[in-house]
Amino acid sequence: MIRIGIDVGGTNTDAVIMNDRQVLHSIKAHTTEDVLTGVVKALRTLLDESEVDRNDVDVVMIGTTHFTNAVVQRKELASTAAVRLGLPATASLPPMVDWPEDLRESIGNHAFLAHGGFEFDGRKISNLDEDELRGIAKTIKERGIRSVAISTVFSPVNDEMERQAAAIFTSELGEGVHITLSSDIGRIGLLERENAAIMNACLRDLAKTTVKAFGDALIGVGIDAPFYLTQNDGTLMNAETAERFPVLTFASGPTNSMRGAAFLSGIKDAIVIDVGGTTTDVGALHGGFPREAGAAVEVGGVRTNFRMPDVFSIGLGGGSLVESGSEGVTVGPMSVGYQLPERGLVFGGSDLTATDIAVAGGRAQVGDAQQVADLETALVQGALDTMATMTERAVERMLLTPEPIPVIAVGGGSILVPDKVGELNVLRPDHYAVANAVGAAIAQISGEVDRVFSLAEMPRDEAVSQAKAEAIERAVDAGADPDATEIVDVEDVPLAYLPGNATRIRVKAVGDLNGA
Repeated sequence: MIRIGIDVGGTNTDAVIMNDRQVLHSIKAHTTEDVLTGVVKALRTLLDESEVDRNDVDVVMIGTTHFTNAVVQRKELASTAAVRLGLPATASLPPMVDWPEDLRESIGNHAFLAHGGFEFDGRKISNLDEDELRGIAKTIKERGIRSVAISTVFSPVNDEMERQAAAIFTSELGEGVHITLSSDIGRIGLLERENAAIMNACLRDLAKTTVKAFGDALIGVGIDAPFYLTQNDGTLMNAETAERFPVLTFASGPTNSMRGAAFLSGIKDAIVIDVGGTTTDVGALHGGFPREAGAAVEVGGVRTNFRMPDVFSIGLGGGSLVESGSEGVTVGPMSVGYQLPERGLVFGGSDLTATDIAVAGGRAQVGDAQQVADLETALVQGALDTMATMTERAVERMLLTPEPIPVIAVGGGSILVPDKVGELNVLRPDHYAVANAVGAAIAQISGEVDRVFSLAEMPRDEAVSQAKAEAIERAVDAGADPDATEIVDVEDVPLAYLPGNATRIRVKAVGDLNGA
């Protein structure tokens, strides 16, 4: 199978073409302001240089920061109605109460409270009021809103009311309305789950146009093959799923790098340092997949609780600006980013960057070393020491035990990382500079179940077996090969505060792409 993997970063768009598990060719191209232009250029360059026939390409995998950037920059977000079913409870904290004001206003600040919801034991808070919801739907229609996020108190225990409300809104607003249910995305914890659903809903229009644009880009370069977008758990989703759940692409860049690091090094448990042009992302591999964050994660200033990789980011990259002052040498967080080839000293520019320091310190051979030959030794060494300290502290935050663990450095900016981080040896595998694109290319299909079961109604083993079967079914439905799908993670957490001997079971199944 000929695969193309693309990862769009803030500085570079990386692309690789692979024949099954072998990297045939890789390229780096500058990310363009509109992202898609850079993707098309990267694809054309990759195909031309590799001399692979376009008709031989079987599948394309794309990792993108497009949706994350939209939230962070408050751009291209749709007006969204946030509908919460919970009255007479939850009225003291309305939807989006903890959002930054500018982000709340950018999607219209349309919040509605209605009756419904469940207690933690599954009892109703109040009955669903259909007339009340039709009245809300009328207001939404009058305001011209086409994206709706529906959340219900304890919907992960029982999602019945969310689905009933969705049917009512679809009936009143028409089939073209975008509806996101919090139970499809988030986990227990009303505000964070609701936030994730609202964020997903406001990105639905952008997701539709972006996914279409990716498809058009492939056609434009002569590739007639299915494409997938990478998720933030290291697996793939098809175009239809990506349109429905764009938030699942958040943090997919660091995730792709970690998956690529595991594949290229053959190491499944390690710390991964991914250095780009602007930031360094440090994460942990567990069984070849990124370790998942256990707490709520902020995106664009909003707390969410859907699955996200446990990643710590620092302002250190190849384009980070280096300055010397009374307090010593500082590196970052300001960066020249994608303008490094124009502004870095070794490329004939006038800004002192971390890349210039790496060249002056003998760690890299890029650009013209003569441009940094006159830098003061104290400045160069001070910057190298600062970068080493920043990296070491970031790695320490990811360690869970004092036991030695491999450290894998990837990304084009990993020339900034010393050969040892503290007492830990650093490995740089082949193709380390494009590990993110490799991670996209080798990504698999996943299916996940996260449900609360009552063990008073069935034995624990039966509940776990049911969850496993459902996870495998979801993976196969998403495009996984049924003969190459396996369970990779099972978590069973008893919920002492729920009656009926309740337990929360999370199961993840992963399989190779069907036909791979």
